Amino acid sequence: MAENTIALNLRRLRKAKDFSQERLAEKSGLSRAAYRNIETGKSEPRVSNLQAIACALEVPIQRLVEPVQELRAVRFRSKKKMRSREQVLVDVVRWLADFSDLEDVLDDREDYQLDDIRKRLKVRKNRGEAAAALAREAFGLDAEEPVRDICGLLESGGIKVGEQKVASDDFFGLSVAAADGGPAVVVNTWDRISVERWIFTAAHEFGHLILHLSDYDVVHTDEEKAHEEEANAFAAAFLMPDASFRKEWDETYGLAFVDRVLKVKRIFRVSYRTVLHRLATSYKGPGNIWARFQMEYKRRTGRTLLRDDEPDALAQDAFRASFPEDRSAGEPDRLSRVDFIQDRLSRLVRKAIEQEKISLGRGAEVLGISLQDMRDLTASWVG
Repeated sequence: MAENTIALNLRRLRKAKDFSQERLAEKSGLSRAAYRNIETGKSEPRVSNLQAIACALEVPIQRLVEPVQELRAVRFRSKKKMRSREQVLVDVVRWLADFSDLEDVLDDREDYQLDDIRKRLKVRKNRGEAAAALAREAFGLDAEEPVRDICGLLESGGIKVGEQKVASDDFFGLSVAAADGGPAVVVNTWDRISVERWIFTAAHEFGHLILHLSDYDVVHTDEEKAHEEEANAFAAAFLMPDASFRKEWDETYGLAFVDRVLKVKRIFRVSYRTVLHRLATSYKGPGNIWARFQMEYKRRTGRTLLRDDEPDALAQDAFRASFPEDRSAGEPDRLSRVDFIQDRLSRLVRKAIEQEKISLGRGAEVLGISLQDMRDLTASWVG
């Protein structure tokens, strides 16, 4: 075993858990000096010690000893520095590798069909909206058709869609360019972030893949306001095309402002913030449209929406058959986890198991579930 590989893995995993060396040593039943010598590569660890450390970190022992490929062509921004950043990138590498392996085993690969959108994008102003119109056209969506299944739609265009559960409301998602196993978008599906935000994030990262390919360098970590705003404009226009949005908004003319926002949000299966973002560019009423919604929502419900709340958010009840129900964030008229399901990887796993290309244990590993949950999942397959 390579001590430097073990040392790198230990430092990354320990930081992701927010453990000090002393705490991890204690949880592993080792002296601080003994643990420090392992993490610094000064001593060759016994297998029993590695097993104890892996148990304390709640990871398989393989995670300590196997070398990890590095992602380079990735766009990974967050509002604050994340201690789990390295671990998220490692998990994404493994997910992409598992995905690619299944595609190879089954000879079932979706080609990326949207690469020419960048070449067709000629405008300098309103690039987000223009790119969204081209993307909708490429997917065969008409001017009034809502995006009913963001994951399935992106996957049909050859974009891998994945998830990470990261306990942070400063990180919503990332994307990986084709040069590093993508194109792929990865969404933070932490249960305190609403499903509506997951959907918006997937569209937002798709926008970056089209608009900002030069940004795909892992060393850059700070958000760029202009590019974030452009990707936001792309996501809003992609999820709610202007003609359709205006038609639905005008049809709610007689309703109270909050009711209008919530009804339109539900029609398009988006966050109330996406609706307000659409309205903000043409709003001519008193004050700020965001403040007005907050004021009227508080007057009606008696509570203030926090930054990442979603009033009556889509309920998160069935993202995967094996997942327990999660506590949902506050989003009005909530969506559900069934509104954000990645089909392709699960489909590949089922095909590989049924064709005896992989074992149940390998299927569970790829899907990130227990072997028992994998058995329950296979028992539920029909048709």
